[in-house]
This record gives sequence, structure tokens and C-alpha cells, in this order.
Amino acid sequence: GDSVITVQLTEEDKIEDDVVFYLVFTGSTVQHCTSTRKINRGSLETISPGHDCCETVKVALCASREGRPVLVVAEESFQFVQDEAYDAAQFLATCAGNQQALNFTRFLDRSRPPAADVDFLDEKVALAFRHLKLPAEWNVLGADQSLTDNIPRETLMHFAVRLGLLRLTWFLLQQPGGRGALSIHNNEGATPVSLALERGYQKLHQLLTEEEAREPDSWSTLSHTVYSGDYSVKHHRKLNVYMLTAEA
Repeated sequence: GDSVITVQLTEEDKIEDDVVFYLVFTGSTVQHCTSTRKINRGSLETISPGHDCCETVKVALCASREGRPVLVVAEESFQFVQDEAYDAAQFLATCAGNQQALNFTRFLDRSRPPAADVDFLDEKVALAFRHLKLPAEWNVLGADQSLTDNIPRETLMHFAVRLGLLRLTWFLLQQPGGRGALSIHNNEGATPVSLALERGYQKLHQLLTEEEAREPDSWSTLSHTVYSGDYSVKHHRKLNVYMLTAEA
């Protein structure tokens, strides 16, 4: 999701001032409707929705004019494929609480990827996490809820903070067990909060310690989502387009 899609119109469908175009993506369980931005008389731009699974969906380009019925201008298929970010998010989601797997992720820290790569990783993995269908019982600390805060262990929050992943940290904070993970020490005696301080991640440390901390600017400039039951509306600030997603 969140890739830019360009729509090229044929000569007879050139944009008129009073016509509004939008795209409808119909999957097996979820439907998305996106507004579009007019680039010129022959081109539209919008953002691809984040889908809940990898499948081929039907896309309809619709035109709306006040006082007239909605017209389906064209139809096409669109394929959602599994990429590295989706694989990484799935791996991290399944290894919550798995000490062997979480210790394995620490090799990334030793390789210290460049800042630009970290920012790209943060954006893509956090986005993929938001689109995963996590089980209702999923918890940042893993499935074993009998463990106390006094037992040293590695957590997903340690992983996100160690690499300076601001968006992923924000996402985990909103999940069950996210706040509880902040006080857990790993085998070196470090909590996610002390790791952020030790590594000089000021924005991250602020996010973890301020009770009224808001979502990071680096996240909110991408999009803002409002949820209501089986529906969500997302506003992409960069292109100023809106997306309505509904469970079918």
C-alpha cells in the first residue's frame, strides 16, 4: 500500500471541470474507494490502498457528476504481492516473545544500516504491520502472559528502539503489551527507554516517556487514519487524496 498510482485517460474520457473520478478496489473480504487528484486533462493520480492479503482484485474507475448516475469508465485487475516489508512484518509479529528469534534479530544492530536505509525500513515495515491481520490475542510481549516484568528478556520493543525505528515503535505502543514492554529489562539490563537514551534517539526517548506524546511527525505527514467499526478513512496529506476502506 501507499504507492502512487497514475491513471491515463483515453481521449473521450478527458477530464471536465465538473467530473469527479475515483477508483474502487474490490477484494475477497475488503473494499477500498479512493479519491483522485487531477494532474492534467488526461491524467489522474491516487494512492494504492494497503490490502489485507495477497490477491488479485478488481479495480473500477468511476466518474461522478452532480445530478447524474455514477458511470463506470473502465475496469482492470490489480495484484497485491508479498514483498520484503510484508515478510519482515510477518516474521516480527510471529516472533513476539520468542527469545531465540528476537536474539537473532540483533545481528541487524551489529551491521548498522545507513540512516536512509533505516528510515525506509521503518516506513515500510510499520506500514505492513498496520495492514497485517493480527490475532485478537496478539501481544507485543508474546503469548506467555505468565511471565513477570522481573524476568529479563528481549522484546519487540527492544528491537524497534535499538534500530531507531520511530514509526514501528509508535505502532507497537498502541498494541496490547506495548506500554508494558517499556519497563522490561533484557539480559544486559537495558529497557527500551534506556536504550533510546543511550543511543541518543531524542525523539524516540520523548515518544516513550511523555504520557501525552503524539504520533511522530515523520509518520503523520504520510497519512492519517480514522477508524469506525468495520470502516476506516485515510487522508494522504502529500497528494491530498482520501481512501475509504470497508470490510465486505
